[in-house]
Amino acid sequence: MRRYWLLFAQTVTIVLGIYAVIAALRPELLGRSPVQVGIGGPGRGVPVLQAPGTGPAAAAPGSYREAAGRAMPAVVNILTSKALRETHPLLKDPFFKRFFGDKMPPQEQMASLGSGVIVSGDGYILTNFHVVEGADEIEVGLADGRKAAATIVGTDPETDLAVIRIKADKLPVIVLGDPNAARVGDVVLAIGNPFGVGQTVTLGIISALGRNNLHINHFENFIQTDAAINFGNSGGALVDTRGNLLGINSAIYSQTGGSVGIGFAIPVSTAKTVLDSIIKHGQVVRGWIGIESQDITPELADSFGLARDSGAIIAGVVRGGPADRAGMRPGDILLAVNGKKVSSTNDMLNLIADLPPGEKSQMTVMRKNRQATLAVTVGRRPRQTP
Repeated sequence: MRRYWLLFAQTVTIVLGIYAVIAALRPELLGRSPVQVGIGGPGRGVPVLQAPGTGPAAAAPGSYREAAGRAMPAVVNILTSKALRETHPLLKDPFFKRFFGDKMPPQEQMASLGSGVIVSGDGYILTNFHVVEGADEIEVGLADGRKAAATIVGTDPETDLAVIRIKADKLPVIVLGDPNAARVGDVVLAIGNPFGVGQTVTLGIISALGRNNLHINHFENFIQTDAAINFGNSGGALVDTRGNLLGINSAIYSQTGGSVGIGFAIPVSTAKTVLDSIIKHGQVVRGWIGIESQDITPELADSFGLARDSGAIIAGVVRGGPADRAGMRPGDILLAVNGKKVSSTNDMLNLIADLPPGEKSQMTVMRKNRQATLAVTVGRRPRQTP
């Protein structure tokens, strides 16, 4: 009996050994697939544990890949060039070219990089004015690798915005967001082409809203963010966590030229107004009444015995202008425009700029501690040259 038991044990041991060798070297003979996950190449990988839902199709918690994926196709790279030196007309003559040959002095070119955002399937692109200022040629590089020549539709130096256009089919278009719903602390993504390295996404939050008095543009209402914005990002997109456009990246505060976490974007509400006006009129049409103003500070109010310490005091009136004809005088304090309160010079500029030229506007002023309402026929703001 003992002899049979030893024979059985030896047989089982041999069978198990053969099974282990086949499972390691030829698993397909047992109906199994070789392990492919790990290190060492196909069929010889080291098995690893993979948590559910972390494969290529699933986004990790806190990822903004969907927002970036929606917005990135509509953000373009812009390359501009302009001549630094004009060539004498005689040097363009074929006779002179044949005579001088290769000794013709080359025309110097200066190239610059920027970004832009496709906002219409018709090929309209929003970017910064300073990106395309003085450009002789503009080339747009799309995210899918296509390139197209662009023309300038119109510019607005006072907001540092410009509209250019390309002719191409099946253009991706970004969705416009609502900057009025944005709050400090919201997560945002900045998309552009920093330093010409290619399309790049950076992450940050909204640091402040309504930034003005920065003396960057004439009309200022910036979104401030700590998302990295560098040279080449100008004209790119600032988007929310759904990939909707909140602003056009425009400027940074830096002593080195690189990002230090203080960047500024023009709200899409301002950009949309500029876009519509340029497409309709070829330029931005704003209201104007011909006044110069100054913010009222508590110190100024004490010094001049003013009854209020906020608002805009009229420092000068253009002779013969709309405000002058309506009876507005230096020293008046502008309190409201069509019933909307004026708290500062910035408020006054924006409220008056939004008025349609040719129409009458009711403006409330304080003169010698007495209020009065003046009917002002709004003029058209003269176009500012850069």
